[in-house]
Amino acid sequence: MTQASETLVRGILDRLIDPHSGQGLGASVRAVGVDGARISVDIQLGYPAAGYVEQATAEAKAALEADPAIASAAVSVGWRVHAHKVQGQLAPLPGVKNVVAVASGKGGVGKSTVSVNLALALVAEGAKVGILDADIYGPSQPRMLGLTGKPTSPDGKSIEPMRAHGLQAMSIGVLIEEDTPMIWRGPMVTQALMQLLTDTRWDDLDYLFIDLPPGTGDIQLTLSQKVPVSGAVIVTTPQDIALLDARKALGMFRKVEVPVLGVVENMATHICTNCGHEEHIFGQGGGARMAAEAGIPYLGDLPLDIRIREQADEGRPTVAAIPDSDLAMRYRAIGRSTAARLSLQARNKAIGFPKIVIQNT
Repeated sequence: MTQASETLVRGILDRLIDPHSGQGLGASVRAVGVDGARISVDIQLGYPAAGYVEQATAEAKAALEADPAIASAAVSVGWRVHAHKVQGQLAPLPGVKNVVAVASGKGGVGKSTVSVNLALALVAEGAKVGILDADIYGPSQPRMLGLTGKPTSPDGKSIEPMRAHGLQAMSIGVLIEEDTPMIWRGPMVTQALMQLLTDTRWDDLDYLFIDLPPGTGDIQLTLSQKVPVSGAVIVTTPQDIALLDARKALGMFRKVEVPVLGVVENMATHICTNCGHEEHIFGQGGGARMAAEAGIPYLGDLPLDIRIREQADEGRPTVAAIPDSDLAMRYRAIGRSTAARLSLQARNKAIGFPKIVIQNT
């Protein structure tokens, strides 16, 4: 008869696949205790997973106790977010473990709405999250988050992030009037972006999402050269014209060696509010095909739903407005998958170690 052992436990959990990372749970085992036929396991995921811990615990316990060598299994599942490697020799941002860029290449695909809901999804999963609105010409996040007033400055040099729905946020839109046009040339725009990013006093963030404007121009180039980005997410619709520009955004990140964590397909289907009929009005499966062709994860799809638009316009994005809804659960699943894919990247060893100062005393 097979005896319970740490090797047996890890082997069983290796066959249990985490749906968010695509990896076996054995890789996340931190400690195993064996007392005859009774075992205890401590699993630590590398991403915020408040909505998955209960399921993971139950599945791991069931898988372990199905083995005849194990009479009982006590399973503990937790998580911890680490800082991950960025491009080139860039130093991490103070107060931020990971910067995640959200891009589309093309306007009108709902990227800003997806960005803010993904950020809120990871707040709901237990992480500390911020969002930077990098669209200087057409900032959307102040309206979507219902931000009012101006940010404060404790020292006349740096500014406190605005806060809404548990999220830290910054945008040029909170520094100017909503209807004031930004008639600036490229160098001024990139300087403004860097000031917003580096002068904001981000408070111990696990993730900072950067909502990029469409295209592959000045702001995107500045981001890739000067901002320490851990990973990127591509947002598209199933429509061929949107996929064409999404592929350009993908190519841009690959050229600057920023890992693309996956593709999100927005407006995948429309469900009629009268009869419930579901229709692929913008085409079908384009995002999944793009991900498969590029060899990157497909993070999931989102429907064209009037609630998403209404709630964003009201300043209460879907995940905050209806947290227990089917839509919020979709965003949370995509958020977990995004963070889980990032957790597979190499860690940033430049963060997490204190500076050692030698003084003569």
